Amino acid sequence: MKHYNIPVFISHFGCPNDCVFCNQKKINGCETDVTLEDLKEIIEEYLKTLPKKSKKEVAFFGGTFTGISIELQEAYLKVVKPYIDKGDIQGIRLSTRPDYIDENIVNLLKKYNVTTIELGVQSLDPLVLKKTARYYPEDVVYRACEIIKKSGIDLGIQVMIGLPGSTEKSDIETAEKVVNLHPENARIYPTLVIKETKLADMYKDRKYKALTIEEAVERTKKIYSLFLYNNINVIRVGLQPTDDLREDGNVLGGPFHPAFRELVEGEIYFDFLSEILKTSEKLDIEVNEKDVSKVIGIKKVNKNRFGQLFNLKIDSRMEQNTIKVNGRLFSRKDILKGEI
Repeated sequence: MKHYNIPVFISHFGCPNDCVFCNQKKINGCETDVTLEDLKEIIEEYLKTLPKKSKKEVAFFGGTFTGISIELQEAYLKVVKPYIDKGDIQGIRLSTRPDYIDENIVNLLKKYNVTTIELGVQSLDPLVLKKTARYYPEDVVYRACEIIKKSGIDLGIQVMIGLPGSTEKSDIETAEKVVNLHPENARIYPTLVIKETKLADMYKDRKYKALTIEEAVERTKKIYSLFLYNNINVIRVGLQPTDDLREDGNVLGGPFHPAFRELVEGEIYFDFLSEILKTSEKLDIEVNEKDVSKVIGIKKVNKNRFGQLFNLKIDSRMEQNTIKVNGRLFSRKDILKGEI
């Protein structure tokens, strides 16, 4: 059954912190917080257009949901509950900080059918947490994950690469620690320099150097592959290209690309096929039509790089995420394994 989020952006509301990278209004494309009436209208509008036979969740994103008052948390959740009771909506997902999770909060969320809690972990390197003004120890993350997993609510973890103080090694070590936390899903965000943030000041003063797109893809493809190989569903790679982010002057630096995930996928397939060429003189490829774009890459970059050695055939009988090269069938995990 197809899944749809009904996104509700509560902006910076609820977050007492001011992380160096954060300007939630620009990231979300949202300038105002959501009233209870707004919330009801958003749900009603989405339900008019979403397929009835689909899984639908109200998704509170943008702020630190569990950082707002218990009274307001419950007021938001009470608006959604009748739609869940009627079967129009199947659950609620929300994002928050690891240091705003405890047993009482999780019990409240479970009471109102919260199905997924995404933690903005960002990094599990103490130096990076300090330099980005997160200010909590690693143990806080582990404890929050334990509470969520024990409750039966799905755990999501958001990580950022290229933060101040990070290296490729530290980002990959964070990803390895995330794997050991066994989340159901994850998001990977390359760090962007958004205007009106402390990171923007650091960038202008040359105290922070942003990753290039090439560097970000190189780093992300390893983390992305590690998550998928370990059965963690990666639900987003790169920030969603909202109108605000596309507007001139809002992104001052960093690897912003509207199809960042596709760039990463293309490089994974390029590496995989390059390895095969070490022992073969051709690439006779068969894939499901849904995998063609990943194999040939954005703007057919892989096809162009391999040139005449690259021959592609579409076979609709093949399972998605498998590939046959020179007569040999490879699984998705075979493709990912080379990156980890």
